[in-house]
Amino acid sequence: MTKKTILVVGGGIGGLTAAIALRRKGFAVTLIEKEAEWPASGVGIIQQFNVLRAMAELDVLEDYLAQSYGFDKTSFFGPQGEAITSFTAPRLAGEQFPSNVGIRRSSLQNILARKAQELGTVTRLGTKVDSWVENADGIQVTFNDGSSEDFSLMVGADGVFSKTRQALFPDAPKPRYTGQWVWRYNMPRPAEIDGIHLFYGRVNAGLTPLTEELMYLFMLSQEPEGFRLDQNLTCQLMHERAAGAAPQVQALMKHVTDSSELVAKPLEVVFLEGPWHRGRTVLLGDAVHASTPHLAQGAGMAIEDAVVLAEELAATSDLEEAFTGYRNRRYERCRFVNLNSLAIGDMQMGKGEPVDAGEINRQCAALVATPI
Repeated sequence: MTKKTILVVGGGIGGLTAAIALRRKGFAVTLIEKEAEWPASGVGIIQQFNVLRAMAELDVLEDYLAQSYGFDKTSFFGPQGEAITSFTAPRLAGEQFPSNVGIRRSSLQNILARKAQELGTVTRLGTKVDSWVENADGIQVTFNDGSSEDFSLMVGADGVFSKTRQALFPDAPKPRYTGQWVWRYNMPRPAEIDGIHLFYGRVNAGLTPLTEELMYLFMLSQEPEGFRLDQNLTCQLMHERAAGAAPQVQALMKHVTDSSELVAKPLEVVFLEGPWHRGRTVLLGDAVHASTPHLAQGAGMAIEDAVVLAEELAATSDLEEAFTGYRNRRYERCRFVNLNSLAIGDMQMGKGEPVDAGEINRQCAALVATPI
């Protein structure tokens, strides 16, 4: 298609990956982020084999691997810490690369932001969309500082509480709280934690290596609607919730001592069954299909969205065709992750039918191993 000028709204993982993918296809890209600094904490994130494949396609993999810990194996444990099963994931980026990595969210954010800027993305921090008007030739966007600019199209990558989605589809489902919180904390890595360790039972938790010296612990808890976190008591609250965890997890709680280093948040989800675009604006990542972390694919789905959207826009000059093709390629995959992540969480809370979390993980692995 004729090379377009594209505005990406949101400077998270999905938005930055979209900027990189679109620049790789030759589009002019401006990316705005409402925060004055890149919005990422230092706690860890799991990036699975389909993400590494996408990063290889975008030529970001070497930088990515330099700041992460690679591994192939995922292991499952029961309520008393007993081993249940394990599987080895495929090396989709190439046999010379690991299947998965653990990486600090802040490191990942910095890698993506640096690459987007190196490729010529115009980035504007502390900037929000105030309004926009479409016409036959494009879309005129007015920003919160009063300035305005013309673009060919706009990508809403502004997260689960997306203002772009709300403006496009005011009657669409709103994000809903699932009933669970996730607690995350970085700590020293024992040598035996050389892959993902997932613990199921009354308290569900996981361990993921980040570097040779560091790993992160994540833990899920069931909290009432309206639960609010006292920032001065976060470590105490996490200790209380870990009381019923597997012995391996309880033994690690001695490292959870600094409330300023602990990240805890409610799990909120949304999924748009209908169109993912209207006119010249299209949604991406959590703005259209936010999931819980039970399958560790939230960021992965956003990253794949970015790659597919760039491919579809490069393949045709018809925006309607490109946006429809993008949704068609992404819908079933994202729907599987959304529904099955929820099913695992609902089972953990006693709100849903029993499911085999290990089998769902294996099915998910097989699904995301297929080409995007």
